[in-house]
Amino acid sequence: MSEQPESFLDFKNSFSYGSRTDLNFKFLKGLSEEAAADFFQQLLWKLGDAYDSDDWSPVIEHVRTGQARNYAGPSRWVYDDGPHTPLGKPLSAAKIALITSTGHFVEGDDPKPFGIEDMTQAEAARRIDDFLKEEPVLSEIPVAMPHERLRARHGGYDVRGVLADHNVALPTDHLVALAAEGVIGSLHPVAYSFVGACAQTPLTKRSAPHWVAMWKAAGIDGALLVPV
Repeated sequence: MSEQPESFLDFKNSFSYGSRTDLNFKFLKGLSEEAAADFFQQLLWKLGDAYDSDDWSPVIEHVRTGQARNYAGPSRWVYDDGPHTPLGKPLSAAKIALITSTGHFVEGDDPKPFGIEDMTQAEAARRIDDFLKEEPVLSEIPVAMPHERLRARHGGYDVRGVLADHNVALPTDHLVALAAEGVIGSLHPVAYSFVGACAQTPLTKRSAPHWVAMWKAAGIDGALLVPV
């Protein structure tokens, strides 16, 4: 018996951790079939125009708009309260730390998810459901670490952008400049990163309180969190 033809619904959903996993287009799964069909039709029109004009910015903007429209909806993660702790001193006098959920780590200090060293980005994307069941591992990244020694692995977003320029999501250079200008009092010499696609209850109930206590003990007054 021959296999059933793939439906358009299956096709658009396949970009989100399916047979066509593409983390730039996983948002298609959140669109209705009608909205997804319109997205592709508009994309093809803009591709045709770009061939003639050699201006690809409308293509890029169309994809960016599609992503924003889908991700702008309400989050399924809702919390009853939050810390909302005011900063206890002026920013220009505060010691600030950088924290990201981008999955950065230093070469030679692989967090080894599930005990696997040198896990590829492709495998991380395939095992996203496993990551979502695991407690996160915090990696320490010296702010002065040369960029060529930085690595990133994360099953929930396309890391090619941050590998090309780590300041996209690990903005150490920008924070060093802000400290030099006096915008912030000082920058903690170590940045921290973890994979944000993790088990949320262990993160909020166990990992995060432990991390905060550690950061307070280090004299950190506030933190810049870069999420993905």
